[in-house]
Amino acid sequence: MRGRKKHAAAIAAAGMFTLMLPMMIAAISICIPSPAEAVYFAANASARLTSYDFTAKEKIPEAAPCTEETTADKLPVRSGFSVDDSMMLSYGELNIPNSNNEELIVQDESHNAGPKPYPESLENNDGAISAISYGVINGDNYINLDNGQVRNVTSVSNEDLIAESKLAPDFEIELNGEPQILIMHTHATESYEPYERDFYDSSFNSRTTDPTMNMIAVGNEIAEELEAAGIGVIHDTTLHDYPSYNGSYDRSRETVEKYLEEYPSIKVVLDIHRDAIERDSGERIAPVAEINGRNAAQVMIISGCDDGTMGMPNYMKNFRFASALQNQLESDWQGLTRPVLFDYRKYNQDLTTGSILIEVGGHANSIDQALYSGELIGKSLVNYFT
Repeated sequence: MRGRKKHAAAIAAAGMFTLMLPMMIAAISICIPSPAEAVYFAANASARLTSYDFTAKEKIPEAAPCTEETTADKLPVRSGFSVDDSMMLSYGELNIPNSNNEELIVQDESHNAGPKPYPESLENNDGAISAISYGVINGDNYINLDNGQVRNVTSVSNEDLIAESKLAPDFEIELNGEPQILIMHTHATESYEPYERDFYDSSFNSRTTDPTMNMIAVGNEIAEELEAAGIGVIHDTTLHDYPSYNGSYDRSRETVEKYLEEYPSIKVVLDIHRDAIERDSGERIAPVAEINGRNAAQVMIISGCDDGTMGMPNYMKNFRFASALQNQLESDWQGLTRPVLFDYRKYNQDLTTGSILIEVGGHANSIDQALYSGELIGKSLVNYFT
C-alpha cells in the first residue's frame, strides 16, 4: 500500500514538472539577453566585457589583462568591435567634449587648455584605458563604400549617399606652387597620453598649449607629407580654443575666411581634431589599428549635412570628398578608419566644397599613435591627389 502511494506521488510530481517546464524555460529566456542585447549592455557597461560580432555570429574574446609582462607598446587590442559608435560615448555629465558634442557650450573652465609645457609627470593611476579596434559595423544606418563605411544618421537615404559617394569631388588639386590645402585646428589644444598605456592620470584634462603634444603636432605630420609631394599647403597653428573653449568655431571661421580671401587657390580645408571616448564609469577608450607592425590612432571623418537651416547647400560635395578620402585611407591602410559620420553638423563646412573634420584617435591614445596616423593621412592624401 505504502509503495503504491509513493509511486502515485512520483507520477504526480513528474506531471507537475512537465507542466511547469515550459514556464521555467520562458522565465529563464527572459533573464538571458539576446546576442544583440548582450552587445548593447556590454558596450555601455564596460569595454572589458565580451562583445558580439553580428556578422560572424561569434563571440570576440575579451582582451587579456595587462600584466607586468605586457609592455607599453604591446597593449592587448580587441578587434572587430561591432557596435554602434554612439554606444562608445559617455552620455552622463559632460566630461570632455567629443565628436558627439563638438559645439556644445562648456559651463566650467576645466576644459580650457592646460599648462604649458605639457606636464612633466602624469603617473597617477586614476582610471583604466582600453584599446579597441573598431571593425566593420552592420546596421540600417551603415553603408559600405568600396573601402570603409559611412554611418548615416540623417534623413538622406542610403541609396542617395551611395550614389553621391561614387562621384568625384568638386575640385582638382593642382601642383602649381599655389596653396591648395589648408590645415587648421578649431580645438588645437586637444592632446593625448604621453605614451601608450592602460591607465590615465585624471589631474590632466587632455588639453595643452604645447605644440609638440597637441593637434598642431598631428597637423605638422600631415603637412610634411603634402609638402614633400609638392602639394601647396598652409598649416595654421592658431589656438582657437585658448584661452577659452567656447566660441572656438566662430574664431576658426574667421581664420579660414581670411585664408580663402588671401589664397583663392585653396580647395580643401582640413579641421584636425581628436575624439574623447569615455564610459560613464570613467573608463577611456583608445581606438587603435595595427598598421605595418605599429599601433596607429584610428581616424574618423565627419561630414556635415544641412537640415535646411544651416546655410550649407553644397554639403553633398563635401561628402563626395569625405567618401573619396575614406576609400583611399582604407585602401592604403586597412583598419585605420572608423566609419565616416554623416550627421547634421556644420563645423564651418559651408566655406568650401572640400571641407571636412577629421578626428585622429581620442584622448586615451598616445601622442606617438596620433603622430603616426597624421603621417598615414598625409600619405593617403598624396596618393589620392597625385
